[in-house]
Amino acid sequence: MRKRLQTAFQPRQYMLSKDFELYYYEDRALPKVDLHLHNYYEFCFFLEGDIEMQVGNELYSILTGDIMLIPPNLSHRSIIKSYEKPYRRFVFWISQEYCNHLLQSSPDYAYIMQYTETQKCYIFHTDQMQFHSVQSKFLRILEEMHANKFGRDAQISICINDLILSLNRLAYEQNTPKRKNSEYILYQQLAEYIEDHLEEDLSLDMLAKKFFVSKYHIAHVFKDNIGLSIHQYITKKRLNLCQEAISGGMSITDAYHQFGFGDYSSFYRAFKKEYGISPKDYRDMQIDLGSPNAYTE
Repeated sequence: MRKRLQTAFQPRQYMLSKDFELYYYEDRALPKVDLHLHNYYEFCFFLEGDIEMQVGNELYSILTGDIMLIPPNLSHRSIIKSYEKPYRRFVFWISQEYCNHLLQSSPDYAYIMQYTETQKCYIFHTDQMQFHSVQSKFLRILEEMHANKFGRDAQISICINDLILSLNRLAYEQNTPKRKNSEYILYQQLAEYIEDHLEEDLSLDMLAKKFFVSKYHIAHVFKDNIGLSIHQYITKKRLNLCQEAISGGMSITDAYHQFGFGDYSSFYRAFKKEYGISPKDYRDMQIDLGSPNAYTE
């Protein structure tokens, strides 16, 4: 994360805004945090650190990529076990009034809040792709908040709503069992094959021949099971590999060539759409973060 997006930690437990607030914290020392509660929803997205969270009388071990949702009026606190690694996280506060406003648009905006309060389940895990997607959404909001561009407030509102809907979708997909029918089995087989052959030709025609089904059936199976076209899914997977490769020191040119993008313009558009920043800006961000392998050419 760019250092200018960081906020110095402060113990305030009330909102200054009537709708939402977002902070990025990176701490190597903090005073002991007592149990506390507040009248808004608090999302914590954990990036790094050795901590536990106490919610009520329960202790929860926290892993990188975990998302914790604390409902209003529920006591909680973070317990720092070690500062060997910095304690890095996004903290996102959203008022009950703003949640009710979104609920008027669609009940889909409130799934994760209702699930958390009824099931007493406060932690949602992310896989690697989900982790990078959620992180990029938080980053984009912070970039807008720190900028002074035309349409800033409108863009922030759009990004906030997109973030909330994405968190709801993530929670819903984790907690809604899928039927193990033949189409879902085919989807799983396709997903596994794609995962193992991202550097190769993955056209619909090739996959149809490989799995002895029509390409239209493949397209239908993917859309029904994941809500994305197979092209979108493959692109997201390839972008994730490119992102990791760039973070690890590979040049941008080598990354997009190696992982299935035919030309830079298509790679650039896809990367910017997925992560909200250009490949070069992402590489520079890794340098700002002090990544030991960041490519500096």
